[in-house]
Amino acid sequence: MESRRQGDHSKIAINSTRIKDERKSQKGQRSRRLLFSLAVLLTLFSPLINRPVLAQENQDKYVAEKLSVYIEPGFGSIEVYSRNIPFASFVNEKGKANVVVEISQSVEEGREVFKIRFIGQKELLGKDYSTEITIPLKPEPEVLQKELVQAIKLGLIPYAGRTPEATKLKIKLEEEVKPTAVVDPWNFWVFSLSINSFLNGEQSLSYNNLYGNFSANRVTPEWKIRVSLSGSYFRNKYEYEGLNYTSSSQGGTFRALLAKSLGEHWSIGSFANVTTSTYQNIKVGASISPAIEYNIFPYSESTKHQLRITYSLDVGPSYYREETIFDRTKQFLVKENLSLTLELKKKWGTISSSIEGSHYFYDFSKYRIEFNNNLSVRLFRGFSVNLYGGYARVHDLISIAKAGASLEDVLLMRKQLATSYSYYLSVGLSYSFGSIFSNVVNPRFGSGNSGFSMSISY
Repeated sequence: MESRRQGDHSKIAINSTRIKDERKSQKGQRSRRLLFSLAVLLTLFSPLINRPVLAQENQDKYVAEKLSVYIEPGFGSIEVYSRNIPFASFVNEKGKANVVVEISQSVEEGREVFKIRFIGQKELLGKDYSTEITIPLKPEPEVLQKELVQAIKLGLIPYAGRTPEATKLKIKLEEEVKPTAVVDPWNFWVFSLSINSFLNGEQSLSYNNLYGNFSANRVTPEWKIRVSLSGSYFRNKYEYEGLNYTSSSQGGTFRALLAKSLGEHWSIGSFANVTTSTYQNIKVGASISPAIEYNIFPYSESTKHQLRITYSLDVGPSYYREETIFDRTKQFLVKENLSLTLELKKKWGTISSSIEGSHYFYDFSKYRIEFNNNLSVRLFRGFSVNLYGGYARVHDLISIAKAGASLEDVLLMRKQLATSYSYYLSVGLSYSFGSIFSNVVNPRFGSGNSGFSMSISY
C-alpha cells in the first residue's frame, strides 16, 4: 500500500515537471515569434522611417554648388592657395565669396601666433569657427606660407563637404617627413633697374631728357631694407631770331632705409640721403636720420588699419652751388621731423591721411608743415577712382640762390623760386586685372622712404 502511494507521488512529480517544461517551451516559442515579427516589421518599415532623415542629410549635404573663398590680403597670393587647395575657388572680392578667411598675427611667449577665422556667407551663412597655428619667431616666408596653406586647407574641408566636391575628397594620414631648409639663391632681395630717354626736336628747338633708376629691396617680417639710386638730365635748346638759348639741369638722389621690427607696435630704423640738384642749388647734400616709429594698432592688423607716429632726426652737411639768400655756401644742418599717418582699408577702398612737421634747430623759424591725403574708391571689380591732394606751409627753403633767377630761369624752370606755400591735386582712374601676387607685408615706416623730409644741399 505504501509502495503504491510512493509510486503515485513519483508520477505526479514527473507530470508536474513535464507541465512546467512545456509551459517554458511555449513561452520561449511565443517570445521567438514576437521577436521575429518585430524584426520583419522593422525590415519592412525601415525605409519609410529612414527616408526623411536621409532626405534631410542629402538636402544639407550640398547646400552650395561650389566653394568660393576670399582671403584677406597680406598673407600670400591667390595663385599659391589655388595651386594647393584645388577643391576651392579663390576670389579677389569679399562679396563674391561664400567663405571669408580672416587672419591676425601676434607674438605670444616668444612665438608667432596666427589666428584664422572662417566666416560663412550666402549659402554657408552661420557656419563660422576659428583655429590657430603657432610657429617659431622669424619664420622664412616660404615656411610661413606653407603653414598657412595647410591650416586653411584643413579649415575649408567642412565647407567643401557641403558641395559636390565632397565626393572627390580623400583623407589620408601621411608619414612624418623631416622639414628641409628652403634655399633662396637671392636671399629675398628684389632688384629693379630702369632707364628712360626722350628725344624731341624740330628746326628751331630740341628737347632731350634722360632718366635712370636702380632699387634693391629686401623685406621680411623682422627687417626692411630699401635702397634706391636715381639720376636725371634735361637739356633744352631754342633758336629764335638768330639767337640760341640753351637750358640744362641735372640731379641725382640716393636714398636708403633700414628698419627693424620691435614687436607689434614699435620699430626703429635709419634713413640715409644724398642729393645733388641744379634746380635746388644743391651741389652735394647728405644726411643720416635715425628714426623710431610707434603704431597705435598692432602691425598684424595693417591690412585693416594703421596709425603710425614717426620721429626722425636728420644730421648732415650741405654744400650749395651758388651763395644762398642767407649768405651761405655750406652749412651743417640738424633737423627734426614728426609725422602722424592714418591708413584705413575698407571693403569699398582705402583712405590715407598724414600730417608732418619739421624744422631746423639752428633757426626754429625755418619750418615746414605738410598735409597729404589719398582716397581710392573701388567702383567695381578691378576698377578704382583715385584722388590725391596735399598742402604745405613752406618756410625752410634755405638753398635758394642769392643772385635770383632770370626770366629764362623762371620760364624754363631752371631754378627754384621762393614761396611760402605749395599744393597739389590729382584725380585718376586705375584698373587692375589678373593674378595678385603678395609678398611679405611689412608696413613699418610706410611703403617707401616716407616718415622724414630732408633736403640737404650745398
